[in-house]
Amino acid sequence: MIAFNDVSIAFDRQEVFAKVNLHIAPAEFISLVGETGVGKTTLLRLIYFDIFPDYGSVAVGEYSSLTIRKRDIPKVRRSLGIVFQDFKLLEDRNVHENVAFALEVTGAKRNEIGKRVMRALGEVGLSHKRSSMPHELSGGELQRVVIARALINEPLVLLADEPTGNLDPTASREILQLLKTINARGTAVVLATHNYDIVRKAGSRIIQIKEGKILEVDRIGEN
Repeated sequence: MIAFNDVSIAFDRQEVFAKVNLHIAPAEFISLVGETGVGKTTLLRLIYFDIFPDYGSVAVGEYSSLTIRKRDIPKVRRSLGIVFQDFKLLEDRNVHENVAFALEVTGAKRNEIGKRVMRALGEVGLSHKRSSMPHELSGGELQRVVIARALINEPLVLLADEPTGNLDPTASREILQLLKTINARGTAVVLATHNYDIVRKAGSRIIQIKEGKILEVDRIGEN
């Protein structure tokens, strides 16, 4: 479903990846681990075609970084759910409106938007918070809103970039469990984190980024 083939990329002449290869199958759960600044976010940006390799190719479904047209990039992104560490919620809109916005920009019908928003909020356990404003929510609740927004288009893959980075241990465990539940329903999950404890609890396939390489490892030891 997602394939990196001999991908190399550098920023300001600083190499991030050197001829890396990676394949992610449908409904897989991948824990992408590495220290801050090692390239986890870069890898996710390559998947949703925010940036492109200097060499090699990235394929997402039928689309390749070598041949994709600019007008097709939004279509690819609708098949991906993207969860950011810093939430990126609209502070002047309530929970329902924040999640609905992801559908409004795609031109979805109004009567369909309400149903899909409530279904997504139900999946993350926040139906009762639909009228709350972002400043009224805890960090864990804010991240659940972001996950609901990412799920609204029923993506094939959920990309989660440090989703527990700003959360306390209890909220982090809850978010991890939510991601595992989403994965069990058939959505592939790519969890990028520097938190080795979260990776150990995920019990998933572990990909480690180190010195421009992607390494598959059996387990993460104490750091």
